[in-house]
Amino acid sequence: MPFGYHGKVLHVHLSEGRLAVEEPDERFYRTYMGGSALGLHYLLRHTPAGADPLGPENTLILSLGVLTGAPISGQSRITATAKSPLTGAVGDSQAGGFFPAELKFAGYDAIVIHGRAQEPVYLWIHDGEAELRPAGHLWGKTTGEVEDLLKEELGDNKVQVLQVGPAGEKGVRFAALINMANRANGRTGMGAVMGSKRLKAIVVRGKMRPPLADPKGLNELARWGASAFPESDVYGLGMLGTSEIVRSQNKRGGLPTRNWTSGYFEGAEAISGHRMAETILKERDTCYACTVRCKRVVEVTEGPYRVDPRHGGPEYETIATFGSYCGVDHLEAIAYANQLCNMYGMDTISCGATIAWAMDCYERGLITQEQTGGIDLRFGNAEAMVQMVELIGRREGFGRILGEGSARAAEMLGVGQDLVVAVKGQEMPAHMPQVKRSLGLIYAVNPFGADHQSSEHDPSYRHYPERMAEIGLTNPQPDRVLNEEKVRFALTTEYLYSFLDSVNVCQFVFGPAWHLYSAGQLVEAVRRVTGWDVTIEEVLRVGERRLNMLRAFNAREGIGREADRLPKKLFQALKGGPTDGVALTEEEIEQAKDLYYAMAGWDVATGTPTRSKLEELGLGWVADGLGV
Repeated sequence: MPFGYHGKVLHVHLSEGRLAVEEPDERFYRTYMGGSALGLHYLLRHTPAGADPLGPENTLILSLGVLTGAPISGQSRITATAKSPLTGAVGDSQAGGFFPAELKFAGYDAIVIHGRAQEPVYLWIHDGEAELRPAGHLWGKTTGEVEDLLKEELGDNKVQVLQVGPAGEKGVRFAALINMANRANGRTGMGAVMGSKRLKAIVVRGKMRPPLADPKGLNELARWGASAFPESDVYGLGMLGTSEIVRSQNKRGGLPTRNWTSGYFEGAEAISGHRMAETILKERDTCYACTVRCKRVVEVTEGPYRVDPRHGGPEYETIATFGSYCGVDHLEAIAYANQLCNMYGMDTISCGATIAWAMDCYERGLITQEQTGGIDLRFGNAEAMVQMVELIGRREGFGRILGEGSARAAEMLGVGQDLVVAVKGQEMPAHMPQVKRSLGLIYAVNPFGADHQSSEHDPSYRHYPERMAEIGLTNPQPDRVLNEEKVRFALTTEYLYSFLDSVNVCQFVFGPAWHLYSAGQLVEAVRRVTGWDVTIEEVLRVGERRLNMLRAFNAREGIGREADRLPKKLFQALKGGPTDGVALTEEEIEQAKDLYYAMAGWDVATGTPTRSKLEELGLGWVADGLGV
């Protein structure tokens, strides 16, 4: 048996009710490492160009990495890959929890899901065995209800469940995959894809742990992480979660407010991670074998917004999208909106941002109270925000339109197109490129839409010079410049983050800057698990390969440079706070894009990978499919 992985990929042919096992060789695993790159291999081979994202021809891949399940922090991650129903481009999303490690222990490295079942089913995988079972009794139920029913049905409270909620069943375009009733593959609508296949859930249990090449060495690295954590820059993340940064983002004018009209929210203190810790925080939860324990668990027992701890608690992006984006300073209402998203299975970023767009339109008289079904959808109305989340999850009333996402809703209604804050149709996360300039470039060029976890953020270049030097970055730049060196910083860190999503490790634990483990230590972890003599250069190459596959999929769908554009709101001056009057300029973004495409080895006019670049990365077969 190989080190770190099983060498088994499960193919699920839903239309035929058939299962098959593929056994790729070691070269395949070293080429892709798992996760996103592995998923893209199957997506490009099995999903035809022009496929309907919600049709049976779309392939959904759930993939682990070679480190998944190893006894070290930050490795229990899973990537979902498919064509996105939200953007029409490539879809890619990660999640943590205990499900990823348990799937590895159940005997597989990835699941490739083809076709569509005639009736709802769930997939049961245990110690190398797999079977499809009827799921009609689970259809329409929320995530917590389904977990309880499946644990009872299988007679095992320790099974792990990855599932779609009612939102995914009903085709909400930003529906998520949910495990543990609170961990989400949130972005790009992967829940809608799985729901369209009538696959309600995947349930896993097992004891099949792949051997490690150097268990003693890995244990030493794990012990180092546990001892270094209290003095590390991720300690605050463990104590306060990502909501730790609400205050600092607001202080520097980088907290998106009232649909990105401002970078400063006067109600930020009331929704901060510090306030959460003082009031509704019940405990800190974790993912399998992780010492950081950054997951929030909140509880509200009184008032209109009662929150059950089983559905976790809001992180920074959720606090921003349901809070400052919507002008809402009611922490309990935000926590309840987060619970609804986890119950119905929805991405909190797209959900909250779409509601914020609707509020912006409503306040400008572009959407009426008659259209909203009597809901007073003004900024600051916590009750209206919560009502709309529920309507979207149920796909009822005005929620049917908002469940399409802000870009499609604007097109359907014929209003508010200039108020949409999205890239390629995916709503923007809560980190503002007006104050971190390279994010503007990455938001524009990222293949699956604006994403804050696809590169390192600008301040890290100045604050962590020694760690940045490990990946060849030795010329720190100010946060608000977007020159040639900053573009190189963006692309190089994008390669590393692309690798993180392929080896499938947590970007709060491993990375090039403030993270618990450095890029060099990540290389050591891969060596000690797999026995491969990998280098920094090799892992950056894996990340580059994955990025080129993402771009190639989009090129095949006719999506290139013309789609790499930022929303108009980012070029308008912000109002209030430290960033009053600050804006991006279209000239700086276009110049940065020219530099970026050239550095990546792509065609500058189209933003498409060239044949020579794809062949250099061992992707000649992808070039053949593109016809380049």
